[in-house]
Amino acid sequence: MATPELKSQVEKLRANITAVIHGKDEVVTLCLVALLARGHLLIEDVPGVGKTTLAATIAKSLDLSFQRIQFTSDLLPSDILGVTIFDQEKRDFEFRPGPLFANVVLADEINRTTPKTQSALLEAMNTAQVSIDRTTWNLPSPFIVLGTQNPVEFHGTFPLPKSQMDRFLMRLHMGYPDRKAEMLVLREQQMSLQVDEVKPVITGEEMLKLQAIAASIKVADDLLDYIVRLAAATRNHPSIELGCSTRGALALRRCAQAYAAVQGRDYVVPDDIKAVAVPTLAHRIQVARTFDLNGFSHREDERIIERLLQEVAVPV
Repeated sequence: MATPELKSQVEKLRANITAVIHGKDEVVTLCLVALLARGHLLIEDVPGVGKTTLAATIAKSLDLSFQRIQFTSDLLPSDILGVTIFDQEKRDFEFRPGPLFANVVLADEINRTTPKTQSALLEAMNTAQVSIDRTTWNLPSPFIVLGTQNPVEFHGTFPLPKSQMDRFLMRLHMGYPDRKAEMLVLREQQMSLQVDEVKPVITGEEMLKLQAIAASIKVADDLLDYIVRLAAATRNHPSIELGCSTRGALALRRCAQAYAAVQGRDYVVPDDIKAVAVPTLAHRIQVARTFDLNGFSHREDERIIERLLQEVAVPV
């Protein structure tokens, strides 16, 4: 088990990201967990706190093909998937791949495009392939979607359906920086490393190897039972209309394995599951409408998961 090698590589990646993103160590750690767990990442928060900067820095830290797609209301599925055109010289149809055919895709402000274009991502995020004109095309490996969205501004936006949200392994919030970090940003504005200057530190082959190591981290049966009981608790909670699916339970296992690997261990402990439960499960549940009408915020789903972590018995 090469967990020391994994931890060394992860620290290199972490240092590269924190050179740009100040004061967000926990968020950066969870981003690395999502990468190691072969998952897509949704970064959700108000404008100006560094969502796009974080996503772009992660992408540029990996020596992989990278495309940024700015989602707008007039974006069509063909704009991201590609189109088939007729080549006059070859007298045949030729497929021109779109920006989705990259290892790392930054889907900026993903909730600003129409449901039709959002749904074009479903197959890609689920199976790393797309079907166009009765032909299935494989996407590069590894394939990672880094989505950003603003949960506060609703004018001109199209909220992501639960089926789309379920394809994101984790949902993270940047939050405002603390006083010390914000002072550092203001003081070193001209000297700090810019995103365009970020150099890759991990190759595609290395990332695939690290992902394989993370997937091999041992999970004891009593911890698997703990994950199952957490998922079941979301299905029986009076405040939840739609509980966590089996896909969500699998996601929680993968994230716990990756979190343990980042800590340098080759086995999962209960604290690993607790550390990743909220960002992995909260966006997969649907809070009952009565609770929404009573004035609960969109963070209520996270508070419910936090309460369940206190209520569900932890294996000894």
